[in-house]
This record gives sequence, structure tokens and C-alpha cells, in this order.
Amino acid sequence: MTNTPHPALPPGTGEAPGKNFIRAKILQDRSAGRFSGSLQTRFPPEPNGYLHLGHAKSICLNFGLAEEFGGRCNLRFDDTNPLKESREYVDAIRADVRWLGFDWEDREYYASDYFEQLYAFAEKLILMDKAYVDSQSAEEIRENRGTLTRPGAGSPYRDRSVTENLDLFRRMRAGEFPDGAHVLRAKIDMASPNIIMRDPTLYRIRHAEHHRTQNRWCIYPMYDFTHCISDALEKVTHSLCTLEFVNNRELYNWTLETLNLFRSEQTEFARLSISRTVLSKRKLIQLVNEGHVSGWDDPRMPTLSGLRRRGIPPEAIRNFCARIGISRADNVVEYGFLEFCAREILNRTAKRAMAVLDPLKIIVENYPHNRTEWFHLPLFPDDPEKGTRPLPFSREIWIERSDFREDAPGKFHRLTPGREVRLRCAYYITCTAIHKDESGNILSLVCSYDPRTRGGGSPDNRKVKGTLHWVSAAHAVPAAIRLYDDLFLQDDPETVPEGKTFLDVINPDSLRTVTARMDPSLAALPPGERVQFERLGYFCVDPDSTPCQPVFNRIVAIKDTWAKLEKRISPSYKNISLPAGPSHSSS
Repeated sequence: MTNTPHPALPPGTGEAPGKNFIRAKILQDRSAGRFSGSLQTRFPPEPNGYLHLGHAKSICLNFGLAEEFGGRCNLRFDDTNPLKESREYVDAIRADVRWLGFDWEDREYYASDYFEQLYAFAEKLILMDKAYVDSQSAEEIRENRGTLTRPGAGSPYRDRSVTENLDLFRRMRAGEFPDGAHVLRAKIDMASPNIIMRDPTLYRIRHAEHHRTQNRWCIYPMYDFTHCISDALEKVTHSLCTLEFVNNRELYNWTLETLNLFRSEQTEFARLSISRTVLSKRKLIQLVNEGHVSGWDDPRMPTLSGLRRRGIPPEAIRNFCARIGISRADNVVEYGFLEFCAREILNRTAKRAMAVLDPLKIIVENYPHNRTEWFHLPLFPDDPEKGTRPLPFSREIWIERSDFREDAPGKFHRLTPGREVRLRCAYYITCTAIHKDESGNILSLVCSYDPRTRGGGSPDNRKVKGTLHWVSAAHAVPAAIRLYDDLFLQDDPETVPEGKTFLDVINPDSLRTVTARMDPSLAALPPGERVQFERLGYFCVDPDSTPCQPVFNRIVAIKDTWAKLEKRISPSYKNISLPAGPSHSSS
């Protein structure tokens, strides 16, 4: 993984790219000879939804550290809840990790690979009198666990004999009991100040078909029991997780120490929070299931599949994750920073093309009828050696409606009656007449052109201030252009008035579809291809696209809203070198 150097970082990171407390800890462990100098990490998603940007941060951290220190990173699916998991999610996760640019080689594991071993370890705890079968209801267990100020009360079944516990647990596995009849709990300390240590549940009964083991099991281990043992079996040296698991670390260590297993070490870091979106998997599932978005890969979603469909390059996400850094402090990163990272990649890699999103027809009155000229425009204006693209010109062309004003203000440097402007790489034109309907709406413009200005320059070196993009009306291809905006209307969709939910702040204008006219060569582009529509933005061919009905998604606009964002947030952003709009718009 390669990261583009960056002069400044978002607020809250406090560390340069690649430098963080986890990396420092690994260096200390190596100096001390811990784990014999080896490094083994893992990325352990639950296959109960699609991956999002928060997962990308963990993916880049775990695989990135393994790559930097010559270690290995496993992909392990924590598939212990058959009610919410499916093969669809497994396949999507595998595709997303690969799309980001990482490879787990032959180290693809599943918690379900260890079900027999996990069961054997549970029996071992029972034989050690460190676990017991509890027959209380879920409500009773919850009530008897206590609070932060009140210790828990021991279960009336806590003192069952080892023989009785072993018999009940084996009968649980055999399927003799319904869901909820019993659970297996660790026997630790019901007065512990850490509520998680108050006899946590290790196994529950769940008569449900598993996506891998089908109906072979009807009891399933809990996350806290499964995760640490899976780490130990895989000899994971550094188990990296987000801060909400900091209280679980005590149970993690207790389980490994009690069972005398390999001592993996858990380290926590702050999870990713991004403005104007949600990263809660429960909320993302709600958005999908209730039809607020078209699916997990809706380009408005913060899922990796959604970002891929929108056209965000994987390199941009890797750079984004590197630059926001790893910290113990929670902070919110502006979504605009991801867009900045995307523009940085797209400006170098996206070929230029012409498209008009809100077409206004121009009739060039002194241009010959039935004549077509071909102009050759650079694919990359800053690097002409990378080639050109042909673009036809004819008597009738389309321009953007916003590029014309009948009564223009003083600083409006585009087309207005009597003013001369440049058509990009073509001719100078001057508006001579306006055609309107009965209501006064502009239908078309009449312009004259100066044939001596072919190619966009003039023999007398006269200057024009405005340069417009355009397409030939006779050759242009109609295309559906999906213009995406923030899915939510406020920076923090979680903070809403009482009685409201995050759904109440969904942006009703987060998707707008327009019928554009575009360069005919764009119709044949394959899904996933990215281009820059000059002066407008970066766009990606959608999977719905066909040569007969092209569909493009706007990735980001040319105009860098990050320049505005950095004025209203931390001074830490001030040193970021922003791309200059005009030079990047190739106009």
C-alpha cells in the first residue's frame, strides 16, 4: 500500500501519517523480544452486513501493519449468530477487502471453524468449576447483574455441581431445550466493578440454520468467548479493536489465562466518525430494509460497495485512512476530506471529456449547414503526451444553461448578449439573438463565430474572459446523470430533537437525476470507468449503464468544497494544499 505524502492532518489525530501509538507499541514489543519478534494481526468482521468506512480504517490498519513489519494478517469471519448472517455478506466482505488492495492469501478463517474446539474449551471451564448452566430468563439475568452502583446478585443456579452443569450443557448441545431455556455463564465475580465480568454469558441456545454448519449446532458461543480464543488459536500477537471493547479486555485476558492459551494482546483505538453520515450497522440495515436507499451499494451509503459504485478510487480511501491516523481520542472527520482525497487521485487518473448537464441549444448562424469538424482535445491537459480525444463540432451545439445570462452581473464572465466567449478548443462565439417561448423562457440562442479563432485562439491576440464547455447537438448522446449529495441534512444525524430519529434528517434531495448531452465516445465506456466532465466534476459509469442508455454517477464536483470547510473547522487544516479549481477543471 502506498500513500501520497500530505502536509497536514485533520484535527484530533495529533500524529503524522504512519506514526501512531500502536505502531510504537509494536516497535517496543520487538525491542523487548515479545512474540519472538513476529507480528500476526487479523481483520475479524461479522458477516451480518456490508463493510463501511469504519471497517476500512481497521482493514488498512491491520493489513498495513502486517505489510510494514513483515508479518501476516488473517481474514476471519466472526460468524456466531446464524439469525443475522449470510453467505451474501461473506462474499461482499471478501470483495471489498480485495477491492481496497489487500490479500489474505490462504488465511481465510471462520469462527465456525473452531466450534468444536470452542465447545471443548467450554466443557473445560465447567470441569474447572469456572462455568455453569444458568436457567434464569434473560430478563432475570439482566436484573440480577446489577448496575454501576449496585453489585450483582448470584444466580440461584450458580452453585450447581460440575456433574449437573456438564450434563445440562451436553443436553443443550443435543437440542433437548428450546431457545432461552438455559445459557452457559462464566463463574467470575458478581461484585466486580466491571459489569462485563459479572458472570458473562458464554453460550446460548439458538435453533437456527447456520450459513456454513447448517443445522449441526443449536448452541452458539458469544462474541467475547469466541473472539479471544480464535485469536489465540491463530497466534494473533496484536488484537486491534475499537474503544467500545476496552471494558471487554479484562474478560479477554481472563479467558486466555484461565484456559492457559496463547496470550494474544488486545489494544483499542478510536473508531471512525464522519460528518453527515451514519456508520452504525443497525442504522445502515434500517436504511436498506426500509427502502430509504436503493441497497447496500447505493452511492449515497458509506459502505465500501456504495463508494465503489459511486466511483471513489480505493487509493483515495487508503490515503484517507492513513491521513486521519490512529488515535485513542474520538473525533469527527469531515466527509469533505474523503472527497479531497478522491479528487487528488482522480485529477491524475480520470480522462477528460465533455458533457452538458442542463443543455441550452446554440445555433451558430454563420457556420455552414451539414458541416462537421473534428477537434482533438487532450485527455490530460497537464500531460499532452498521454494522447487526445476527437470531438465533433457542428452548426448546433449544447452549452450549460447556467453559462448564459441575459442580464448578467458585472463579474459574470460567461456568455451574455453581445459578449464574445471561447468554446473550449474550438472557436470564439458572440451571442446575437435569443429565442423564447410565450412565457419568456429561453429556448435557444443564436450566435456568430469567428472562423479565424479555430482551436481557441485569435490571430490578433484579443482576450476573452470566459471559456465554455460544449457538445455538438447532432452527435451528442443523451445520458442519465445521477447527482448525489449528502444523505443527511446535518453534520451529526444522531443528534435530533426528542421524538425524532436519524431518519427525520434524511436529505430529500440527496439524489437528483438529469438527462445530459455528452461526448459520443463516452457511450461505450464500461461500468466503473471514471472520467472528468470538464468544469463539472468527476463521474463514474454505473453498472446500470448500457451503450444505448448510458448512466453516470457523480463522484465529486470539480469545485472543492473542502476549501470552505476548512475555514469553519480547525486551523489544523489550514496547511492542506488544495487543488486549484480552474487548473483542475481544464477550462
